[in-house]
Amino acid sequence: MVVIRLARGGAKHRPFYNMVVADSRRARDGRFIERVGFYDPKAPEGREALRVDVERVKHWKGKGAQLSSTVARLVRQFGKKAV
Repeated sequence: MVVIRLARGGAKHRPFYNMVVADSRRARDGRFIERVGFYDPKAPEGREALRVDVERVKHWKGKGAQLSSTVARLVRQFGKKAV
């Protein structure tokens, strides 16, 4: 099954997450199919903390990809912010 989830990056105590489309059997930070956004929870004021390519997310959902609960929350949050 294909899933859209967060892959962790960044340094210790300084997380940075890539929003990726990956096979559910792969490791969390392992190989992925496509990067569709990012989330930086520690971004300083004035710097972009969240970016989502909504068109690509819709494309993958149309092909049967499942969103993790956190990614679903972030996509909703990004949609409200973009309006």
